[in-house]
Amino acid sequence: MSSLERFATEKSTVTGIVLFNLLLPDAIKRTGSASVDQIASANIHAYVGVAILILVVLRLTLRVVQGVPASPPQEPKIIRLGSQAVHVFLYGLLIAMPATGMVAYYLGFRAAGDVHADILKVILWLLIVGHVLGALAHHFYWKTDILRRMTVG
Repeated sequence: MSSLERFATEKSTVTGIVLFNLLLPDAIKRTGSASVDQIASANIHAYVGVAILILVVLRLTLRVVQGVPASPPQEPKIIRLGSQAVHVFLYGLLIAMPATGMVAYYLGFRAAGDVHADILKVILWLLIVGHVLGALAHHFYWKTDILRRMTVG
């Protein structure tokens, strides 16, 4: 398996579990009490969040050690800078989301839970939409292989 294929496979794993956690309904209602099912769901959400944090740290380590694929030459410089900014924010959120979730869930800081669920989650969805639109623009407008690199390597 080439380094580009490993890069895409590992990226797909992170993407899948991030989407799983984003789509998993809020496990504990803000009433202060929770059913057994809600607690089980919250535990799954928390464990997946820890896995996301570990995988993102490993992914960032790979980016430093192996580098990243070059940007396509037909990509305008302003778009390249925007792409880099989106990636910085995505990685920042993929670290901040599990961190705030763990502080809220394990340490009981409700404000961290509010930031986690009400602010960071919305920002993450917006960045995901922007990321997908950017990939589609690369595929259909600039006719680059970015979408293929993101999905299959």
